[in-house]
Amino acid sequence: MTFLLTLSKTIDGISEWIGRWVAWLVLFAVLISAGNAVMRKAFNMSSNGFLEIQWYLFAAVFLLAAGYTLMRQEHVKIDVVSGRFSKRTQIWIDIIGICVFLLPFTFITIKLAMPLVINAYVTQEVSSNAGGLIRWPVFALLPAGMLLLGMQAVSELIKRIAFLQGLIPDPSKKQGSKTPEQEFAEFLLQKEVAAREAAQIGAQK
Repeated sequence: MTFLLTLSKTIDGISEWIGRWVAWLVLFAVLISAGNAVMRKAFNMSSNGFLEIQWYLFAAVFLLAAGYTLMRQEHVKIDVVSGRFSKRTQIWIDIIGICVFLLPFTFITIKLAMPLVINAYVTQEVSSNAGGLIRWPVFALLPAGMLLLGMQAVSELIKRIAFLQGLIPDPSKKQGSKTPEQEFAEFLLQKEVAAREAAQIGAQK
């Protein structure tokens, strides 16, 4: 289990790094949008390329940050039913959902999307709009995003199994400003302190 937890931490680190960098694409999209509006109003100049790059950036933020969003527990959850169960039952529901729905979904999506990406790359498909952009980079965002989401799903699965074994704190809680590594380190420290206190009490008796 130690190896799997190390793998989970590595995947979490990748998701964290990608999520932080992808956030900058929102700023780029805003700047491009503002610049395009100024050019159109002030100089009566514009291009479909400016519009399409905004769509590309939005797709990149939505897809590439899917794994980061899952790690941060920010996806929409409907807890009307599962909220009535014990925490262990909720974790089992998560495990079943990851294994039966999420992982197969990411695999099938990648399998179906890759031929489209390859075809667009080989043919160098370009947007039909005048001044439009080449298509394969934005097509490639779909399997890339699903791959990152699938990797994070594996990490979440490992963490939930580890929680059931009492090795880590509840992984289904939304995370704050601390990284998963910091929270895990604090949990281990708390367990170590509790063990020392129990040993001291036992020695005094």
